[in-house]
Amino acid sequence: MVTLKFLVTGSAGLIGNQLVNDLSKSHDVISCYNNSKPEFGIPMNMDLQNHEMISNILREAKPDIVIHLGAMTNVDLCEDKQLLASKINTKATQIISEECSKLNSFLVYVSTDYVFDGKSGKYKEDDVTNPIGFYGKSKLDGEYAVQKFSSNWCIARTSTPFGYHSSKKSFPVWLIENLQNNKSVNILTDQITSPTYVPNLSSMLMEISQKKIEGIIHVSGATKISRFDFASLIVEKLNLDKNLLKPIKMDEINFKAQRPKNSSLDVSKATAILSEKPESVEQSLEKFIDKKNDNE
Repeated sequence: MVTLKFLVTGSAGLIGNQLVNDLSKSHDVISCYNNSKPEFGIPMNMDLQNHEMISNILREAKPDIVIHLGAMTNVDLCEDKQLLASKINTKATQIISEECSKLNSFLVYVSTDYVFDGKSGKYKEDDVTNPIGFYGKSKLDGEYAVQKFSSNWCIARTSTPFGYHSSKKSFPVWLIENLQNNKSVNILTDQITSPTYVPNLSSMLMEISQKKIEGIIHVSGATKISRFDFASLIVEKLNLDKNLLKPIKMDEINFKAQRPKNSSLDVSKATAILSEKPESVEQSLEKFIDKKNDNE
């Protein structure tokens, strides 16, 4: 296998940490980060608000492939600080796209199910986008920038990533900790997504990169499920107390930003063309729990 030079933004995050770990086993990886240093690859500080810095790093690195994960993902904060969200999620993506085009680097931009309004669910790649919050809008504008300014690209949309991270608690980790401490938790019954196990997502992103699969592709878990049913499944598999789960509806919570009700993704394209298939929520949870047991 040819050793490629990857540059990964957001490499200290939940997805990035897994991805740079997986990639660095067989490729050269420049792991770009903002605050916390990544554990794997060659760490390189990159502030996505500093557009000159982005250009300089890319020109110096001359990567074969860029996987752009870095983003402002706090949905309510994006609503509150729209200018900052645009700067990080849209403008930085434009700069990266322009530089990739000049360097002839393949660009994989990781986007989100929040580009949809959530009225129907099971969205296909070519379904009409209509974000209802600013986070989704800024990420969709990032997609447009990729299509306009990059010559060689893939937009990979995902949904509700979960897995393990030294400091970032994904939903199942947060849930298990609370329930093991006998704390009751409010869980949404009417928010439906496609939970995505991070190691599965990482493998799909690696395959897309290495094969240079172009266009838009949905790389999430294969199951559409409500937050409450997802929590119930975890409770069942780990024999936790189901009575601690308190069902709640989205309109009972005073969110700053609107969330799509059903932003689940249709992954039939990824299932058809990738060797690394999107996993069902049952498959993913089995692996997640196995890893939990290994870690204990």
